[in-house]
Amino acid sequence: MFIAIAKFASKFCMSLSPSSQKQGSFFFGSLDLPNPLTARKVHIRRLYDILQLCIHRDDLERATRAWSILVRCKEVPWMTMWTTGLLLIDTGSGEEHRTSDRLEYLRAMMLRHQEEREKILTELVVQLIQLGRHREALDELELYLPSFPYQDNPVLHIYAGLICLYLAQPLTPDSPFNVMLLRDAQSHFEHAQGVDPDNKVARGFLEKIPQLSESLQNRESTDVESEDEDKDMAIDDSSRRKRVRK
Repeated sequence: MFIAIAKFASKFCMSLSPSSQKQGSFFFGSLDLPNPLTARKVHIRRLYDILQLCIHRDDLERATRAWSILVRCKEVPWMTMWTTGLLLIDTGSGEEHRTSDRLEYLRAMMLRHQEEREKILTELVVQLIQLGRHREALDELELYLPSFPYQDNPVLHIYAGLICLYLAQPLTPDSPFNVMLLRDAQSHFEHAQGVDPDNKVARGFLEKIPQLSESLQNRESTDVESEDEDKDMAIDDSSRRKRVRK
């Protein structure tokens, strides 16, 4: 493993400018390794610099090679770098296969990296929304939101409310909003505002939902009135026919 790190780091550093190859200097400081810096740790730091530089240069193939070495080093807290792993998943495979692997990766990280499970769940929901799998995203949220610490996360409740609003939309121009989903959306927005009273998104949609409910009630009353008118007309027609027969 040490030889692989050294070879990869030295090959990449050959392409860097002389000013960037000063001994003991590193480009990125977020990978904190305990002192003193041994030769192994220096190479790990160099490899971490290579990883970050390749990502910034959009050289994901080389970044993936660096990442595959770093995650096998015991000094590297790779679970705290789960966003980097998400970025580099199956960069050379098809989009459909890559998407499936991303979802499985996020679900696995929720179980292994408990400290950031709320952020990971948020990313999982965003991925599902981008794929158009809104019902599945809502199912994920409804699975976790009743429990701690997710229940006190306003962002997750906002996402749940927005998805409910999206799914409540009429499927056809003549069909109404889904009343149950509108109520669920209102409940999530109210919960988000309760946790974060200054949340403008929650406040804005809470003002909008009563308008949707009112328009739905007006539409239903209009439909009832039109049905009553049709019935009255039908009764009048039948009575006229009876009179004509007499």
